[in-house]
Amino acid sequence: MAEIIYMPKLSDTMTEGVVAEWHKKVGDTVKSGELLAEIETDKATMEFESFYDGVLLHIGIEKGKATPVNALLAIIGEKGEDVSAIIANPGTPSGAAAPEKKAEATPAPSPAPVAESAKVEVVAPVAKTAPAVSNSSNGRILASPLAKKLAEEKGVDLGFISGTGEGGRITKRDVDHYVPYDAPQRPASATGGSQTESYTDETISQMRKTIARRLAESKFTAPHFYLTISLDMDNAIEARKTMNATEGVKISFNDMVVKSVAMALRKHPNVNSSWLGDVIRRNNHVHIGVAVAVEDGLLVPVVRFADTKGLAQLGDEVRVLAKKAKEKKLQPAEWEGNTFTISNLGMFGIEQFTAIVNPPDSCIMAVGGISQEPVVKNGQIVVGNIMKVTLSCDHRVVDGATGAAFLQTFKQYMENPVTMLV
Repeated sequence: MAEIIYMPKLSDTMTEGVVAEWHKKVGDTVKSGELLAEIETDKATMEFESFYDGVLLHIGIEKGKATPVNALLAIIGEKGEDVSAIIANPGTPSGAAAPEKKAEATPAPSPAPVAESAKVEVVAPVAKTAPAVSNSSNGRILASPLAKKLAEEKGVDLGFISGTGEGGRITKRDVDHYVPYDAPQRPASATGGSQTESYTDETISQMRKTIARRLAESKFTAPHFYLTISLDMDNAIEARKTMNATEGVKISFNDMVVKSVAMALRKHPNVNSSWLGDVIRRNNHVHIGVAVAVEDGLLVPVVRFADTKGLAQLGDEVRVLAKKAKEKKLQPAEWEGNTFTISNLGMFGIEQFTAIVNPPDSCIMAVGGISQEPVVKNGQIVVGNIMKVTLSCDHRVVDGATGAAFLQTFKQYMENPVTMLV
């Protein structure tokens, strides 16, 4: 009997998936537990194994195409079995709501490109020859599924592109920035450069779609307000030097921020809360999400029970999670369950910014870099090391005084790091 495989829901926010790669083709024998396909979700590209033994009789979605969760993905059964009736009416998995059928309509014309999605570039002749590039020891070209798809659309041979990803892996950015080897580099004319108008439309990834949807929902449904505070980082700088003098220890300022936030949340549980519509959930555990910039957007891996861990353990865990996020190897359990989020752009030279609350949290802390500024100490103007942080709050859950009290406690820990150890 034929078995239907539906597009699985591989994350809590996943509404559709893209088949990045099929590892079997129609007619191939498939065994239970054998790799069937790679599916790109809104947060990662994950391997999908077959639950059944049999022959792959039908593929419901082509490589590189998107389909909603619970849509027909594939059919496995006995060789020669007629599955035309199933293809015509695949149904839905048990417990899943049937998708609403919509009448077919003539596609609307594409909107004019806007500044954020359009890129102006000089049109160059296609290269005739180029030095071949191999990014693995056995000659196999390593590239992300999105990079492969984009290269195919552009007619670019991946063998001519040098990868900048992990282990020389070719990323979408490498394909976007590829310049043909023998394209002439002409100087700009005296009248202002190229007179050619052109643009490229980038296909929106599942991750970017989800980021756009969730942040828009947060920004326009949660009434945000912002609280900014300046921290004297002199003691933190000295404490970090002392800790890092120990062999095998590598503590970052971000680790100190995570630890201070975790301890402050323990004292201010109202900030460690979520708006659920009919109730406000006060979380008794502290799970801190740490925003990580990745190729297609932003991921927020979660450090669980952060208030119970030491600085070195927090640092190691954050680095492992950040590496997995950039390699798209995070598992759902590693990005779900946050009760508070930290976004740190200090390493990019940003002094101060505001962030959008990351549901289901009620607050997110935006951390800037440390800058030297004139400050008054003991009646004298001296050079101080200042770091600014901004707390974005959902006013439905957190009031101004509540947020301010939390920041004061956080400030005490950051300015006196020894208190983190008490």
